Amino acid sequence: MRRRTEKSPIIAQNVSRAQRPVIVVLGTVTVMFLWAICFPLITTGLEFSSPFYFAGIRALIAGVSLLVPCWLLGRPAPVGIEVWIMLFVVGLTVTSMGFFGMFLASEFIAPGLATVLANTQPLIAALLAYVVLNERLYSRSVIGIVFGFVGIIVIGLGANNNDDGTMTVGIIYILIGALGVAMGNVALKRLAGKVDVPTAMGWQLLIGSVPLLVLAGFMEEGQAVTWSVPFILSLVTVSLLGTSVAFVLWFWLLQYNELNRLNVFSFLTPAFGLFMGVAFFGESIGLPESIGIGLIIIGILLATVRWGR
Repeated sequence: MRRRTEKSPIIAQNVSRAQRPVIVVLGTVTVMFLWAICFPLITTGLEFSSPFYFAGIRALIAGVSLLVPCWLLGRPAPVGIEVWIMLFVVGLTVTSMGFFGMFLASEFIAPGLATVLANTQPLIAALLAYVVLNERLYSRSVIGIVFGFVGIIVIGLGANNNDDGTMTVGIIYILIGALGVAMGNVALKRLAGKVDVPTAMGWQLLIGSVPLLVLAGFMEEGQAVTWSVPFILSLVTVSLLGTSVAFVLWFWLLQYNELNRLNVFSFLTPAFGLFMGVAFFGESIGLPESIGIGLIIIGILLATVRWGR
């Protein structure tokens, strides 16, 4: 009996082999831009909501916005204990851990710098992909990883000049989130080809929203959300574009490409984020932060680019 195949996006079925590299580039750049807009939107939204409520509602809306259309269109549900275990792993790492670090850090760090630090995840993912997925780790990749983490240390040393230490706390939160996203990306790669993309993303977002909403109930009791137009706009945009669309597109790309090859574009996210931070939030970058950012971007390039290809 012929095995039922996943319903792949039309783009995967109707493009030629020559067109796919262009689509991969455009798709990955789009994902990086959508992720870059998240921190500015979160910073705006946190003026009207506590962190865990905002993070939990974001994940819940994103998950429901994917699962309802999938149910109406009859897309296949995940099948098998192994698949569901991996979905729980992705939900608890990418969504719960990632949003935990992202939303708490946004209270302490400006959006542009937060975007840079959050996108150290390709360096962590490169190590995990080498150990778990047996993806090749070149010597220059190792050098890049060292550069990236030295950049984090430099930024951290600059943060020590902050008398109240809030920036250091923000850096710790960001790195927790980056670790979660890196772990989740490796798990997503293990799921590639085994599940329907939008359905899987909907379920992992729904799963990941539960710990965030539970934490909100216990730790932010009595802290209400102020439902205003700016908050609703921030919430809807970050939930649908920065989460639903970005996650589905990213998982689809992971099915046809190595994780480290896609992560080469991750340096674009801090570039986008810094531009928006300076342009819209009046963010200024000091000398330690500038040096650290430069080292991190160089590290990402060294760790992920295959210069001979």
